[in-house]
Amino acid sequence: MSSALETVQRSLVMALKAHQPLSDVISNVYDGPPPRAPFPYIALATGASLDWGFKGGVGRELSLALSVHDDGQSAGRLHRIMALVEEALAGGLADPADWQIVTFDFRRSRILRNATSPWSGLIEYRARVLFI
Repeated sequence: MSSALETVQRSLVMALKAHQPLSDVISNVYDGPPPRAPFPYIALATGASLDWGFKGGVGRELSLALSVHDDGQSAGRLHRIMALVEEALAGGLADPADWQIVTFDFRRSRILRNATSPWSGLIEYRARVLFI
């Protein structure tokens, strides 16, 4: 059995990279925080996996987080990129190998910044999957 989190994250990255309006404004989508990547970019944040099984079946509830990083003077471009991420994922994800996505839901988003770092946005989703 393949890891639900790994395969769903792979499907998530494919959906983001396939959305041309998003691909046109970011440098790339990374598995984690990249060293010295050109801004703006998206990195997968740490995900979590919980049991969502049932009698006779294996399931997982996954927390998926994306961090969006931008060095702009204001949060305007970051807001636009985050809206494009939501647009890219609005139709859900393709079922990855060995797993069926039962639900895929937007959870929340927020923007953070301190005086010495670039803008950062966090977008969180929840996926519930069953092993097939």
